[in-house]
Amino acid sequence: MEISSSALRLPFLFLLVPLLLFFLLSPWNPLHNLSGGGDSAGRRTQFPPKSLTSISPPPAEPRSPPRRDHNSATARNPLDPLTVGEIHRVRSILSSYQPFLHHFPSIQSMSLDEPDKSRVLGWKSGDPIPPRKAFVIALLDNQSHLLTIDLDSGRVETHEISSGSGYPMLTMEDVVAAVQTAVSYPELEASAAARGLSVANLSCISPSPGWFGPDEEGKRILKVLCFSKQGTPNFYMRPLEGLVMTVDVDRREVLQFSDTGKGIPIPGRANTDYRFRPGNKPPEMERINPISMEQPRGPSFTVTDGHLVKWANWEFHLKPDQRAGLVVSRVVVRDSETGAARSVMYKGFPSELFVPYMDADEGWYFKSYMDAGEFGLGATAMPLVPLNDCPRNAYYMDGIFVSADGQPFVQSNMICLFERYAGDAAWRHSELTVSSGGQEVRN
Repeated sequence: MEISSSALRLPFLFLLVPLLLFFLLSPWNPLHNLSGGGDSAGRRTQFPPKSLTSISPPPAEPRSPPRRDHNSATARNPLDPLTVGEIHRVRSILSSYQPFLHHFPSIQSMSLDEPDKSRVLGWKSGDPIPPRKAFVIALLDNQSHLLTIDLDSGRVETHEISSGSGYPMLTMEDVVAAVQTAVSYPELEASAAARGLSVANLSCISPSPGWFGPDEEGKRILKVLCFSKQGTPNFYMRPLEGLVMTVDVDRREVLQFSDTGKGIPIPGRANTDYRFRPGNKPPEMERINPISMEQPRGPSFTVTDGHLVKWANWEFHLKPDQRAGLVVSRVVVRDSETGAARSVMYKGFPSELFVPYMDADEGWYFKSYMDAGEFGLGATAMPLVPLNDCPRNAYYMDGIFVSADGQPFVQSNMICLFERYAGDAAWRHSELTVSSGGQEVRN
């Protein structure tokens, strides 16, 4: 039996696209000034590039990002994420905290409790770091505990039990437990056999949590669906339609088993394998030549202390986040003429990725993914592959996150930062009737 969590995995390269577009299309982008003004005939003036004959070409093979020693890392900026050492300290504090002495809670979320905005804005490089605090959401006895922990004093500063509706973000342990509970349910074997399958032929997943109706309210509920993986890795193409198991995550119990699709055939496996194989028939198209963007002198941006990014007249703090995936803070641009700094954004991140299917069918009505708030965009990220996901000269960041037992784990190569020059016109002005106006094009 295979438990698949691929539905939860989201690559994070797409999170950088809005950021890159913002830079490349911005009027403060220094690349916009690479084109000169038009001559009297309105023609564009070309500035020849500097000679690169003495510069060695970049390596043909991708180089793996350097390994970082996360165990010895320390915070250098008030907004830096919790380090491995700080996560261990939080767990130690919680282990000796009186309400958790007999039963350690499930850690659903642990992140930096950021200092007040005024303190962050007033901080300068070289100043002492403000007191470091952690914000923890823990589950114990079906109650959500919200805690603020002072890492300097080693004590729990605030502790509140949530009285509102809803539950915190799921952990991977929650998802695995729900699927294991479902696949061991006796009726699943009979439903699989009715379709000519065994449980070993199935891949089962838990698409989205939530309760529907009074029988489910007040419980942490996951619906579990199953697919046939016979003959293809693309099991999503072969669903067992109408088969839905409702699982109570905390009690590890199947509350409802519904199979209304025994008469619905499973789609065939032909042409469902998305993987490339050397024997695959080539596409019916003319071969295209390779395209490569080279940076013989390396990237123009720098990353200081692991998170502070400087590029041209831009500066910002970048960090991974277990829930939001990526957080960009303290974005500042300096005027290209006066050098005066201007704050563009204090903090930005994906608030949610919401995908409601809105189908009233028994096996579909509950599908309303909230990938950030339910599963965590950072927690389900996959490692980015050099030269496949990211170009040469990319800078990679690892995510340091927390599992349900409070132990840290590393999400390797979760973010990559790179420059991209598309060569498209970002700004154009033309005068057709005034000869002196000419034409101005900036890339």
